[in-house]
Amino acid sequence: MRLGIDLGYWGVGMDLDNLAVAKEADRLGYSVCWTAEAYGADAPSVLSWVAAHTQRIDIGSAVLQIPARTPALTAMTAATLDTLSAGRFRLGLGISGPQVSEGWHGIGFDDPLARTREYTQIVRKALGRDRLTHQGQYWSLPLPDGPGKPLKLAVNPARDHIPLYVAALGPKNLEQTGEIADGALLLFPDAEHLKNTAIPHLRTGRTKIGKTMDGFEVCPTLPLAVGHDLDALADTFRPHVALYIGGMGSRRHNFYNQLARRMGYDKEASVIQDKYLAGDKRGAMAAVPRRLIHSTSLLGPMERIAERMREYADAGVTTLTIAPSGWTLQERLTGLHAALTSLEHANLN
Repeated sequence: MRLGIDLGYWGVGMDLDNLAVAKEADRLGYSVCWTAEAYGADAPSVLSWVAAHTQRIDIGSAVLQIPARTPALTAMTAATLDTLSAGRFRLGLGISGPQVSEGWHGIGFDDPLARTREYTQIVRKALGRDRLTHQGQYWSLPLPDGPGKPLKLAVNPARDHIPLYVAALGPKNLEQTGEIADGALLLFPDAEHLKNTAIPHLRTGRTKIGKTMDGFEVCPTLPLAVGHDLDALADTFRPHVALYIGGMGSRRHNFYNQLARRMGYDKEASVIQDKYLAGDKRGAMAAVPRRLIHSTSLLGPMERIAERMREYADAGVTTLTIAPSGWTLQERLTGLHAALTSLEHANLN
């Protein structure tokens, strides 16, 4: 099992620290550095900057928003980043959510699974440098009865195949991701839930196309905090968990809330969402069960973190992405080193 580092959303007051974290992860031999986008900084600009300041570590989008770009533009961006980084780019895609898709990008959120499947088909075709033709439910290339003609990508990526990942949480999305992608990007990953539920759905998708899980990347992201007071460490992640389960999306479309319910926290997820959407963020944070935080984070002394890493490796994780806690650069660098030491203690590197 390899390690990745999550830089999160750029522009939250730690930009220079983020670059320092990426450079140290590169020096330590981390496998990949991911960054995200929502309605602030865009991921490609950040990744090109990180690539220019690193040597070995892969750079990955977790994620590029599907409603933000045409499939052809995403293929252009992927090819450019792969060339600029000398073959280190990983393309992570996600459908986002209704509030961002419809409120920020003006793109309907209907039928997200079909949109994702069609989108990845076009991206793969463009990156394969085939002349781009496609007649689907959401995209027609070229447009009929117009002056457009089939074009092919005018630049060569550094590699023949840029790995494509999809952010997936729900059963249908996980199964489809197994079919259409090279890897899955996962959040709030309980090791037991991954082993018994999420990965079997991915495996079902792989079986549909006659493939196994061999070579397929399972990449969950986990917050990490080192120390001996487990409850105090867990409490530092309450705002993050409450935001995602309570307020990330609408009441109808909150994939993280739905995931918490599938993991056995139906009552708690309802309370968290009700309080968060009513403006009672403190109440929402207080309603987050410590057990949920413990099971979806890496907390405690390095020996305990090493034990938890073994659980994820046994579940089928191939790359474990960490998000070190802390508001200072030194705290985050300490987390980077602690994760690597824990991996060594677990005999997983």
